[in-house]
Amino acid sequence: MPDKEIAFEEDDLQFEEEILRNPYSVKCWMRYIESKLSAPAHTLNLIYERALKELPGSYKLWYAYLKQRRKQVKRRCITDPAFEEVNNCHERALVFMHKLCPENAEEYIEYLRSIDRLDESASRLAAIVNQDDFVSKEGKSNYQLWQELCTLLSQNPGSIRSLDSAAIIRGGLTRFTDQRGKLWCALAEYHTRSGHFEKARDVYEEAIQTVTTVRDFTHVFDSYAQFEESIIAAKMETISEMGKEEDDDLDLELRLARFEKLIERRPLLLNGVLLRQNPHNIHEWHKRVQLYEGKPREIINTYTEAVQTVKPEKATGKPHTLWVAFAKFYEDNGQIDDARTILQRATQVQYTHVDDLASVWCQFGEVELRHENYEEALTILRKATAVPARKAEYFDSSEPVQNRLYKSLKVWSMLADLEESLGTFKSTKAVYDRIIDLRIATPQIIINYALFLEEHNYYEESFKAYERGIALFRWPNVYDIWSTYLSKFIARYGGKKLERARDLFEQALDGCPRKFAKNIFLLYAKLEEEHGLARHAMALYERATQAVEPAEQYEMFNIYIKRAAEIYGVTHTRSIYERAIEILADDQAREMCQRFADMECKLGEIDRARAVYSYCSQMCDPRLTSGFWQTWRDFEVRHGNEDTLREMLRVKRSVQAKYNTQGTFLVSQRLRAEGGGASEDSKEPADEMQALEQRAAVVAAEAERDKPQMKEKILFVRSDASRTELAELTLQNNPDEINIGDEDSEEEMEPDEVQLEQKSVPSSVFSGLADD
Repeated sequence: MPDKEIAFEEDDLQFEEEILRNPYSVKCWMRYIESKLSAPAHTLNLIYERALKELPGSYKLWYAYLKQRRKQVKRRCITDPAFEEVNNCHERALVFMHKLCPENAEEYIEYLRSIDRLDESASRLAAIVNQDDFVSKEGKSNYQLWQELCTLLSQNPGSIRSLDSAAIIRGGLTRFTDQRGKLWCALAEYHTRSGHFEKARDVYEEAIQTVTTVRDFTHVFDSYAQFEESIIAAKMETISEMGKEEDDDLDLELRLARFEKLIERRPLLLNGVLLRQNPHNIHEWHKRVQLYEGKPREIINTYTEAVQTVKPEKATGKPHTLWVAFAKFYEDNGQIDDARTILQRATQVQYTHVDDLASVWCQFGEVELRHENYEEALTILRKATAVPARKAEYFDSSEPVQNRLYKSLKVWSMLADLEESLGTFKSTKAVYDRIIDLRIATPQIIINYALFLEEHNYYEESFKAYERGIALFRWPNVYDIWSTYLSKFIARYGGKKLERARDLFEQALDGCPRKFAKNIFLLYAKLEEEHGLARHAMALYERATQAVEPAEQYEMFNIYIKRAAEIYGVTHTRSIYERAIEILADDQAREMCQRFADMECKLGEIDRARAVYSYCSQMCDPRLTSGFWQTWRDFEVRHGNEDTLREMLRVKRSVQAKYNTQGTFLVSQRLRAEGGGASEDSKEPADEMQALEQRAAVVAAEAERDKPQMKEKILFVRSDASRTELAELTLQNNPDEINIGDEDSEEEMEPDEVQLEQKSVPSSVFSGLADD
């Protein structure tokens, strides 16, 4: 016996040394365990624990250990503490062998789902969803995990018993408010798969009544409609398979009616969603009333809810329109007293803008007018415009709107209209005077007041009203008042109070912007022409040409010239033409020059006309204003001679040279834009400037080649027309004058050089000099 114990210890030493050399070898540990199978249980368990400490992921070790531990408790009482120890071993095996580490929980859950252990899979998934610090190895968010759990619960209601599926899904509704649509559908699907169709329908109804986004509503409503369709289809299929029973028709009609009602309710349900988003949306409340058309009770309830819900400081739109529409509904149904009650309450609401309260009072007056209660309408508007006990400025937002209503022009304007129609002259005048005293009048109010006084033959009072308005406003707002005042004054007095009229016009022109000066000057000049002095009118036209805007100067000069010609004669317009040509822009000055020259021609002043053409030529580029040069040429053909035509052509050549010099830079820019450069055969330019110079040289050479070749000898005088051509022109147009041609082409009309015919000089010219 002692020999056997010594041998056993020697074997232990052998295995221990082998394990020390290689502690991660399963084979070494298994050989060691096999050698100890006959040892006591606690010794064997100790070796297993040592092995699993080094190799916690070894399935072979765990399997053998658990099998050994279960064998040790076989045939023992279930209350034996050894059973608890074995259970703990199993739990530890699950931790290590099934990867129940937090980072690997998803793989275990997927495994449980694959083997149809759905209850345990849902429990494990619910556990990690509730862990705030859980990080998914697959990169899933907490919501995605929750969505997986809800899908698992809703699609497998019969397999999952350990969890309250409905409560879990409802918990997600409060946790993920931006995904309520999907969660509501998951809850309804859970009840549907459980066979509780009425509960599913209740869930859908609750969902469409509580969701706050259009996206969630659309998701829930489509699912709800699909649910109802599936119920109808299932019923029809049952009838076709099982045969029709007594109550089947009624049940099917009920389901169809329920589905149709759901579709009809969609606009109203969607409107409810928008109102839950923003209960202060005025437009949606009006839309909701329209959806209830033909249902008076629902309309009244909607208006009542709207006026109680909407806060004016948060309203989107005009809150007073709800009260007005509410009152109009009662009025249209013949309940005028109820309409008055609604409007009376509306006047006490704390709006944020005075205009809202003013609109309510005006509508209150309109209601009485529609029912021909004229005195009551006047009383209402007078009450609205009464000065409150505590005055406040119109834009003082710290004060209630009721204290600022007395400065509302909308209410005063309606009261003024009612007083003109229903009141007396005195009461109407008092209203207008009060509007002006409150300094809330507009130019139109001033004009209306003045016209009202004029209708009652209070002309001087009307003029005073105009003057009060002029004192209130500045340019440009005062223009309409001045224009009406001056027109009315002239129409009333004409030339009887000329000096007063002149003072008014001068006052109006003092500080008048250029934009409004034209009409006032024309009216002033017309007054002087009809009732004053012509020289004063001419002076006004002269002032007007300087006072108006540059765009109106040309028109003003035309009026000035026309009136001067009618009053003093055509010759008096010369100085005006000269002044216009100096001031106007080139395009307008060019046209003025042509008119000036045409006038001189009609007067027979050919030299004056020629001088005007010569002056105008300095602003006429031949490339752009060919019409002017053609006009001058025609003029010389009719009234000139060979020398004047030559002079015209010389001037044209000089002007063309000037514009060509000025246009060199423009030409270079054009060449640069075209990407011009030297030809392929030429030398590569050193830089961009050299390329432009080379291109310009090529263009110049091409232009030189295109010049018409002169057939006659070039003499001393260079011109653009030859003597022969000039003679032909003269013969064709005026046989009594020197021949001047009229060529068809521009090149023939304007050759580069003029050839003069050479003749011998008579000897009589030299007289005595010839002998010498």
